[in-house]
Amino acid sequence: MENKSSKAVSGACLEMYKNKKILALITARGGSKGIPNKNIKSLGGKPLIAWTIDEAKKSSYIDRLILSSDSEEIMQIAKSYGCSVPFVRPRELASDTSSSIDAILHAINTINEDFDYLMLLQPTSPFRRVDDIDKVIEQAIDKGIELMISVVKFKKHPSYLYKIENNVLVPYIDTNKQLRRQDMPETYEHNGAIYFSTVTYMRENKTYNHLKAVPFEMFGMANLDIDTQEDWDYAEYLIQKGLFL
Repeated sequence: MENKSSKAVSGACLEMYKNKKILALITARGGSKGIPNKNIKSLGGKPLIAWTIDEAKKSSYIDRLILSSDSEEIMQIAKSYGCSVPFVRPRELASDTSSSIDAILHAINTINEDFDYLMLLQPTSPFRRVDDIDKVIEQAIDKGIELMISVVKFKKHPSYLYKIENNVLVPYIDTNKQLRRQDMPETYEHNGAIYFSTVTYMRENKTYNHLKAVPFEMFGMANLDIDTQEDWDYAEYLIQKGLFL
């Protein structure tokens, strides 16, 4: 690991990593049905989105931190926490049916600046740490990786998962071919915390679901992805009990 004495100030870092220019993007649209105003709702005394902004600003390697949003309220709060808001996301890219990739490409193409890498940081992962952010940057650049995605080990193998059809449990995988538990390969899922790619890769492939994707495993509370009220309540519990500091 290179010397990390220089720290980011208001989203602009004081040292690059191996001369690679890195853009960090936070996407936060105004509409939220599961938890109203989720991105700016107070979690542990500050807006949810501020958790991501504050941690990204600690990075030694992020050159610019920007927000893509259609909400004036979200934009103002992001600015107050030191995140740059260089544009307003078009409404057609902020609906329930809009593609997140389209919003990402819009951000890349709208800012008048060239970058080597893009890091997507979603505000629904408030407990990711700067250590993981910088480790992803270091590992991907050191190894020439075009796409790295943070993952969490899945507790159950898909052989143990079912869907309900006509009020009957139907396995996703043929249980007649089910292996012994100890023989089953470990399974992982995206945890939603960090997506890191070259800008060239994103422009050419327009997806994070690609065979080139290299995993970056994360552990513990950093994997919490707030999607439901139950997730939110758990995050509050962790903070109140001092289990996340």
